[in-house]
Amino acid sequence: MINPVGEDFVKRYRLEYNLEALERVRGEIGEEAYSRLKALIEYRLSGKDFDRSPIGVKVALAFSGGSDSTATLKILRWAGFDVVPITAKLPQMSEETLIKARSEGAIFVEIPGYLEVITEQMNKGAPICGKCHSMVMKAVERYALENGIKILASGDLLSSGLISIYETGELVTLNLPAFLALDKAEIIELIGGKYDLKFGCPLLWETFRKAPSVKRFAIQRILRELRARAITPEIAEALILDVLSR
Repeated sequence: MINPVGEDFVKRYRLEYNLEALERVRGEIGEEAYSRLKALIEYRLSGKDFDRSPIGVKVALAFSGGSDSTATLKILRWAGFDVVPITAKLPQMSEETLIKARSEGAIFVEIPGYLEVITEQMNKGAPICGKCHSMVMKAVERYALENGIKILASGDLLSSGLISIYETGELVTLNLPAFLALDKAEIIELIGGKYDLKFGCPLLWETFRKAPSVKRFAIQRILRELRARAITPEIAEALILDVLSR
């Protein structure tokens, strides 16, 4: 499912730092979840296999149907967690994405006022991705809290160290790809080797058309991922060219 990092110094450093972050939330997530997550990191560090039988620990996953959240779903289920994919119904979602979410047993949640907030951002020529992400995560958090789920997972690649897994109020947020120091190439391989290198969604592309200056924020995001080694120069180039072509 996933491979050890070998002698990659940067990834080994990130994983060891992430172990420190895991220790900080040990009491909040319980021994079963703690032991299984620790075993995942140790597997990445040394290749040491571990018991992957179901442990009955529920994890709420913000599931968009994209590559990162799909890989997160696969890894957590492979590792024995009881994953509840939660998909925020957004107007820009394709029917294909909705079908995929249903096939994975996703729970759909609504975000009241979503389009109004995003449209206001678009009309101001402001970036929409951060606002969209925060609204989606709030909706997923609400579901987790209402259903007594303690761990909230995401497919974030960038966060590391103490922000790869951390406590937020009554929840513990787990940015799994970052927690395991995965990069985009590994994720693409994990989900089957097929990935359409496009940046953003139809609403973001519409924002690009209305306010081309917003493209610089997208390019900055891509460059941050490149500097963090979450993507390769080849993937970065393809994504930047896609942004510029919109």
